[in-house]
Amino acid sequence: MKLHKPKFWDKRGNISLFSILLLPLSLITIIKNYYENGKIKRNFYDFRTICVGNIYIGGTGKTPLVNNLASHFKKRFKTVIIKKNYTSHTDEKKLLESKHKVIFEKTRELSLSKAEQEKTQVVIFDDGLQEKTINYDIKIVCFNSLKLDGNGLVIPAGPLREKLNSIKNYDLVLINGNTNKESKNFEKKIKNINPNIKIFTGKYVPKDYSKLRRKKFVIFSGIGNPHTFSDTLKDFKIKFTEYKKFPDHYNYKETDLLKLRELAKLKNCELLTTEKDYLRIKKSFRKSINFLKVELLINQHNQFYKYLKEKL
Repeated sequence: MKLHKPKFWDKRGNISLFSILLLPLSLITIIKNYYENGKIKRNFYDFRTICVGNIYIGGTGKTPLVNNLASHFKKRFKTVIIKKNYTSHTDEKKLLESKHKVIFEKTRELSLSKAEQEKTQVVIFDDGLQEKTINYDIKIVCFNSLKLDGNGLVIPAGPLREKLNSIKNYDLVLINGNTNKESKNFEKKIKNINPNIKIFTGKYVPKDYSKLRRKKFVIFSGIGNPHTFSDTLKDFKIKFTEYKKFPDHYNYKETDLLKLRELAKLKNCELLTTEKDYLRIKKSFRKSINFLKVELLINQHNQFYKYLKEKL
């Protein structure tokens, strides 16, 4: 059963008792990462590799960025996306393969071999920064502008897969969401760790949403940072009366959908969810559910792709 992310993970500047108690277990993750870092090997391929990953667990905008990158590079190069075959991530796979070629093998090494056989020129990884046996040409780390690095601690005391200092091994940071005082301070913090790293920002922009503004909704989602969905709706004046939140990558049961349908009827509303959630819903239930289609808009778009071109 999937669990909701603990709230104490995101208490910035205020370490909770739960975090303190879990710190000894976090040492296991830190030690494991230390030994994994020694496994990096030089990979020789006829194509270039870009890895889009995160340090903070879930909800950092990796998949929209991968979509953006693939759309850009496939105009000039034979481009594929590699995503490790996690059964809970089939929603992201469906979302990406509606527009791009996706290789979805059990291991990334197997996917790389397949990409090589297909004479690929650019490979974009959706996740995989912690796969230390692959030496990516460009390593991009995504953060959410409201969550950033949470309480700054490593799993399970906090939401980080590895210490923030690991940023010194990466090339570029993308912070998704509205810029705020904390996100600006976070940029300075990153630069203190890695003065050479490039930092860009981006935000989610809805597509074809004008018809949604004429209605009222009960909304629901099972994503890493659910506030990104509700904040986007508020920014674009799409009205909703209630928000039902489920764990990340939640597999909706028929009973869940029937309850949501009844709630919407009671509130005299329609149902609205994210595109990723929509793809996890059985087709027989989709007819009565709207979804919001979004794309990632990268600020300083030209400079972003100029840097990638120079780096590749």
